[in-house]
Amino acid sequence: MTSEASLRAFGKRISALASGVTMSRQEAYEAYRDIILDRQPELQQGAFLAAHFMRNPTTEELSGAWDALDRHDTAKVTAHGVAPVCDIVGTGSDPLKTLNCSSPAALIAAACGLTIAKKGARLVSGVSGASDIFEWLGIDLDASLRHAEAALNQAGICYLPGEAFLKSGWARLIRHMRFTTAFNILGPLTMPCAETSIAVIGAYAPQVSDQMVAILRETGMEVALSPYGMVDGVDPVHGMDEFSPCGPTRVVELRHGAIETYEVTPEDFGIRPVPFDAIMSLATAEENASFILDVLQGNHESAAADFFSINAAAALYAAGMADTYAGGFDMARQALASGQAMQKLNQLREFQGFFVSPKIPDFT
Repeated sequence: MTSEASLRAFGKRISALASGVTMSRQEAYEAYRDIILDRQPELQQGAFLAAHFMRNPTTEELSGAWDALDRHDTAKVTAHGVAPVCDIVGTGSDPLKTLNCSSPAALIAAACGLTIAKKGARLVSGVSGASDIFEWLGIDLDASLRHAEAALNQAGICYLPGEAFLKSGWARLIRHMRFTTAFNILGPLTMPCAETSIAVIGAYAPQVSDQMVAILRETGMEVALSPYGMVDGVDPVHGMDEFSPCGPTRVVELRHGAIETYEVTPEDFGIRPVPFDAIMSLATAEENASFILDVLQGNHESAAADFFSINAAAALYAAGMADTYAGGFDMARQALASGQAMQKLNQLREFQGFFVSPKIPDFT
């Protein structure tokens, strides 16, 4: 039971945040540890999360929060003898709601030979999150992490739902939150596969890209791309947490300790810009998943197929499998057109689907 003194101290920290006071990395670690371990009443947890986010967390504070999440709440799977391992994920909460992209992009990149340990969660904003999509595509979100580890090591791809690898705190919080918090930034930065050395992590705002990449450098990530996509003719404050086929994309790139920021356009991938309504989200998770499946099964000549492929291409470029974004796009489109991406989904289902054998190899 939390003491009255601890409750009051936490309450004072909430008031300090609301007044603009910043925390050290250690102080942020301690506060987020108490939230993750449910050591404070829900009222105080919610007030802290809202006050901290509204005050704009510093990189130091978010690094401390990441420490708490990694140490106290993140279960791990292991990649044995495969390198590099890449994650493709977005923050959500972006102003423009698109078809789910990171999920099919992960399948396409894996079909090109890049090992993918993709994480995700159910919807936080919009219509559907990665977990909603993968569930509609036949993945059992209740399967153990042992199944995911087997998929990673034998199929070259696994899906890691936050509900499975985040042991209690974040999973508990995400079920109830319907507002943006630091966890929207931290969730995509979690490391359920310790061997992940490459990440493509989309952001809902440019400054969030900057912060996430700065945190990734602090946590030892080797290579990362953080895109914020825009639409030609639309105010840039309305963007997407993906590489955009509709206009320029601002990219923050981390490569072996060095960070640079630049823009890429659809033409850099070898395609022409398309209207936003060609890739916008449909009304339900089921409709989005059905649309993705249609692309995987044969609807390759579409704006959505290009959308998924440019985001897969970014992962291939980050991993050094393609020298340019355009080269990665050519690889991605070939994997999609040949049916290899659909085959990769079927392989993933063999290990993490609803009807798999319980006799999954133990890699420990």
